[in-house]
Amino acid sequence: MSSIPEDLSYTKEHEWLAGLDDGMTVTVGITAHAAEQLGDVVYVQVPEVGATVTAGDAVGEVESTKSVSDIFSPVDGEVVETNPAVVDDPSLVNSDPYGEGWLFRVRIEHEPDEVLSAAEYGAFISGES
Repeated sequence: MSSIPEDLSYTKEHEWLAGLDDGMTVTVGITAHAAEQLGDVVYVQVPEVGATVTAGDAVGEVESTKSVSDIFSPVDGEVVETNPAVVDDPSLVNSDPYGEGWLFRVRIEHEPDEVLSAAEYGAFISGES
């Protein structure tokens, strides 16, 4: 299993959030654990810039050679940026999920209710199988 960056927050749907401590815009991606479970990612659909997203709602999808999975928004807010590099090269989700493989950025309306620390996410995924 990959290491879980300590400076990010996580959801039980296997998304990560960066920037919660920095202000009102967060970066969202899927975790290395999710990418490993998916296998080779071949297609990524992200929400449109300007779209309003609601925590828990499906806002895009990731398709791999094994399956198609929804991307869920971990926050309420407005999409302010998407990552064109990951749309052009979906394998970035596998090769660099916490860096170049980020998916979209959201200007949040309020802090999310249910996020996990790295330790909590690690315990969650270790009990998941």
